[in-house]
Amino acid sequence: MAFVSQRETSGTYTFSSRPRAVDNRSRYREAPPEQTPGQYGNIMYDRRVVRGNTYAQRVIPTTTQADMAELQRQQEQRRRAVARRRAREQERVGTPEALQGRQHMEVQTELYLEELSNQVTEADAECQTHAFLDRPDTPLFIPAKSGVDVATQIEDGELFDFDQEVQPLLEVLVGKVMEQSLLEVMEEEELACLRAQQRAFEERRNAQLCEVQRLQEQERRHAEEKERRIAQQKEVLKREKEVAEKMAARAYTQQHLANLVPSIFTSLRCHGFFTDTLQHDVETNFLPWLMNEVHCTADQRHSSRSVLDEMIKEVVLRRRPPQTDL
Repeated sequence: MAFVSQRETSGTYTFSSRPRAVDNRSRYREAPPEQTPGQYGNIMYDRRVVRGNTYAQRVIPTTTQADMAELQRQQEQRRRAVARRRAREQERVGTPEALQGRQHMEVQTELYLEELSNQVTEADAECQTHAFLDRPDTPLFIPAKSGVDVATQIEDGELFDFDQEVQPLLEVLVGKVMEQSLLEVMEEEELACLRAQQRAFEERRNAQLCEVQRLQEQERRHAEEKERRIAQQKEVLKREKEVAEKMAARAYTQQHLANLVPSIFTSLRCHGFFTDTLQHDVETNFLPWLMNEVHCTADQRHSSRSVLDEMIKEVVLRRRPPQTDL
């Protein structure tokens, strides 16, 4: 067991303990003890863990194991008591409704009456507290002085000569400065070379990109020209095919209708479908008019001749001498 001592002298805290040997521990982890059938390693299979809603649930102590039938009987009794209480509340006759223009009021029916008031009794009380004082600044911690002061006199030049000792330091400093300067100059030259190479590379790349764009544009124009020529050639071939089909159809039609048209026209003309307009006009308009006029003229001539014959007969009868009877 370690011995620990603490002491506080003149505001200084010290701590000391007696040294002790380190316990011998195994390098490897000890194997876990085998679980007995009565112990559970997973709480999900522990019967003491409550699952589901624990609100208003009776917790069974782990030391006592109640009979499940007894628990069910008690729960059934409580359920029946709640049902009976609800039935009595429903059967109880309540106060009838107030008549029109009236209202119910609560009254005291206890043996000892007391004054009822909505105003709560109040009282004022005062208490004076002291003002808070500012906390003073925490003093600076200065450890107590321990030990004995000893002084040693050192004359000039006893320990080292500054001019002699500083020479290696100056050589190292100057050498490092020169080396760093040379490195910076070489780095600047290398950066300048890299920039020049980068500019040259960018110029070559830009030239290559321009050439690639020119070739792409040329290829695009060639492709468009090719597609346009192909479309024109397809259109020409299509038109030639249409013309050839039309010519073949026209020739076939002419050959087919060469003998058909005259026979059809002849048949139609015979059936009276194709007539001469002048002949039709003469037959339908002129000839009937002419016949009417001829009939009128003939009737007039016949009438005039009858009148003339009557006049001549009458004149002859008047001029003829009377005949005597023999």
